[in-house]
Amino acid sequence: MKRIGIIGAGLASLYSACYLAKQGHLVVVFDKNTMPGGRSQSFQEDGFTFDMGPSWYWMPDVIDRMFNDLGEKREDYFSLTRLDPAYQVFWEDKTSTRIPSKKAELIELFDTYEDKGGEKLQKFLDDAKIKYDIAMDSFIENPGIKLNELLKLSILNDALKLDIFKSVEKDIAKRFSSDKARNILNFPALFLGERPDKIPAMYTLMNYADLELGTWYPEGGMNAIAAALEKIAKVHGAEFHYNIAVEEITVENNLASGLKVNGKIEKFDKIIAGADYNHVEQNLLPKKYRRYDHKYWDKRKMAPSSLIFYIGLNKQIAQLNHHNLFFDESLTDHGKEIYDDPKWPTKPLFYVSATTKTDSSVAPKGFENLMVLIPLATELDDTPEMREKYFKIIMDRMELHCKEPILEYLIYKKSFCINDFKSAYNSYKGNAYGLANTLGQTANLKPKIKSKLQNVYFCGQLTVPGPGIPPALISGKIAAKQLITEL
Repeated sequence: MKRIGIIGAGLASLYSACYLAKQGHLVVVFDKNTMPGGRSQSFQEDGFTFDMGPSWYWMPDVIDRMFNDLGEKREDYFSLTRLDPAYQVFWEDKTSTRIPSKKAELIELFDTYEDKGGEKLQKFLDDAKIKYDIAMDSFIENPGIKLNELLKLSILNDALKLDIFKSVEKDIAKRFSSDKARNILNFPALFLGERPDKIPAMYTLMNYADLELGTWYPEGGMNAIAAALEKIAKVHGAEFHYNIAVEEITVENNLASGLKVNGKIEKFDKIIAGADYNHVEQNLLPKKYRRYDHKYWDKRKMAPSSLIFYIGLNKQIAQLNHHNLFFDESLTDHGKEIYDDPKWPTKPLFYVSATTKTDSSVAPKGFENLMVLIPLATELDDTPEMREKYFKIIMDRMELHCKEPILEYLIYKKSFCINDFKSAYNSYKGNAYGLANTLGQTANLKPKIKSKLQNVYFCGQLTVPGPGIPPALISGKIAAKQLITEL
């Protein structure tokens, strides 16, 4: 049995804690925030319960498998509801489209967009399933440490099927002619931290996750995953300490030996860092043990930050669904103002989550619970004035599309933006989603899961396999398995 310290209580760290505690190790977790979950925390105010970060529950098969790997059943901790419609898209022409969960209805929808649209969609999703299966079976749990992970003949053969040298946008444009079909299919790439013309076409596997596996909602909200993992870890003896920021990783004889917390040294045999990778390396490790320097990090292509509003209304909005995408302006123009010429967007696209459409427990009866999110470039000048400017912009557009007043029914509002990502999560440049999944930042080209300092391992959205809830869980498993392998 080893004593293992874990920095952070995000989903990756929580999974590591479960995996290692179940193996009989003494696990101690420290987090600077008040509860488990990292970006998937929740908070309650004035009768409303808000999910603070991730709100899309995709790839339920992967999440269930992660619970099974711990000898657990996800359904023993929370139930799932498949959303139908999965989500709604508001268009520039003032119409909206509800994306059905039933396959036959989805095929019919694409037939209305273009000739043989449904047939094209079926072929596209068949190809996306091949990529999904290959990624899940051959790549996603690789630690990304050695090149020979990618040089096995079977893996090389699989890689050829993934279209890594073609972009998502190019693949979709080649198959579909209508703007609406293209926008719906390009949308999942937004979770990957770059414009669809910069993301490898292998990631159309996300379209399979979206349109075939479906969009789900966990009972009690997205923090249900973190709450379940914390409970599992505690059953196996893990300790959790909140409101405590780790100040330093201590070193003896060129080995990590402990963590400095509250000015005192806690001795550990091994350490897993699930907190922001850049923060841990640049602030908690002595300089000689840092694998990457400031220049390296500055050259990384980061996924966007976000301006988020948590909103409580004392009425419900009939036109909203659980998930709503406002694609009533140019996706290309907004993308350029995030990635090419970083600035506050001229005409932002945005997303609205109305969890009250599925879960009545998250707001007082008859009220509406909304989370509104605008993707932004990182490192913008985040001021109260800019937040208010964009709040007015999105409220005006929501009222236009929903065809009813909204702002006059506002009874609660809280914002969260670049400065908050930095202060709450030590997030590098205030990013919300980690590294962009470009070709040059995929698999073994991501920051290594092993530190230059022996006995330290990393997990989370800045290392393999990448950002998102399922990848975060898998990252925690990879780090824990690597630690056990090297014991």
